[in-house]
Amino acid sequence: MKLLDILNFSEEYLKKYSFSKSRLESQKIVAHVLKLDRISLYVYSDMELSLDQKEKVKNFLKEMARKRLSFDEILKTVTPEEKDTISYQDENRELLNKSIEYLKTNGVNDARLDAEYIFAHILGVTRGTLTLNFHKKISEEDRIKIKDTLIQRAKNKRPLQYLIGEWEFYGYPFKVDERVLIPRPDTEILVEQCKFLLQDMENPKVLDIGTGSGAIAITLAKEVPTSSVLGLDISSDALEVAKINRELNNVSNLKLQKSDIFSSVKDKDYSLIVSNPPYIPQTEYETLQPEVRIHEPAGALTDKGDGYYFYKTISKEAKNYLKVGGYLAFEVGYNQADKVQGFMEENGFVIVARVCDYGGIERVVIGRKNGE
Repeated sequence: MKLLDILNFSEEYLKKYSFSKSRLESQKIVAHVLKLDRISLYVYSDMELSLDQKEKVKNFLKEMARKRLSFDEILKTVTPEEKDTISYQDENRELLNKSIEYLKTNGVNDARLDAEYIFAHILGVTRGTLTLNFHKKISEEDRIKIKDTLIQRAKNKRPLQYLIGEWEFYGYPFKVDERVLIPRPDTEILVEQCKFLLQDMENPKVLDIGTGSGAIAITLAKEVPTSSVLGLDISSDALEVAKINRELNNVSNLKLQKSDIFSSVKDKDYSLIVSNPPYIPQTEYETLQPEVRIHEPAGALTDKGDGYYFYKTISKEAKNYLKVGGYLAFEVGYNQADKVQGFMEENGFVIVARVCDYGGIERVVIGRKNGE
């Protein structure tokens, strides 16, 4: 039975014994057994209860019906061990709330989200099951780790993703640290468009320029298993992270190679060249929030100029490495689509798509190499 079914059953059971607030009483029972806040029960409405949990709910119902006592009155008779469980739950919840307030006070956006991720990471649970584990005592060692991590986030402005060392992209896990950019949701749009282009091709060859953590290359290799993907980066540090992520995601159709743009590329018959290059102008880079400017690698964010260097260079050279009918796909900055399209058209590409992100900003530009 699912949690919602248990709640409904418990309510009907107590009604039969004339409990005036049967719904409230049933919520208190289930919340106690599952070690949850009563107000958060419906978040877990589809959760399956274990046999042990269902038996505990059943025993509370029987005891309340037999003694004609409310749940709060019954709870006064619980064992010392159960009382310790309740005190841990309250104590841990208070610690979480204080942590959220600490992050808020220090100007951290999404303070609750960050605090929950930090707690879950250190306690070795998922964020979704964090409060389900609050019945356990948090050790002093873990309390110190939580405190130190909160300070890094609040005072040092170290990004959450680097603190927990891993982040999800397109449903896949990626190890991340200061050697690589943190994968962004906007880049998933670029991957989705590339996947659409590749899905009807037979054994397509893909070149990812500036692979970083390997997010684009690995995801395309996973999503299009018939493809052969080459990820390039000028940074040896970034390539080390990409190799870790290749192993983490069990990818066999991806090679990684050090290269300054096309400098080490030999093949001339790629089906798709994709790139999310450093495109932030230097003047804008200097105004970025500290989480980005201080901690993420500058070389992956800005070309130290107007933000167009890599678009110009890749657009000019890409046609020499694409087969006829092949595609060039870029992620672009919030106001760069027009100029990037111009560079591509100047070099013989026919623009086939300009795609917006979730905020309505043009984020992807795609061109096709026609026959000459």
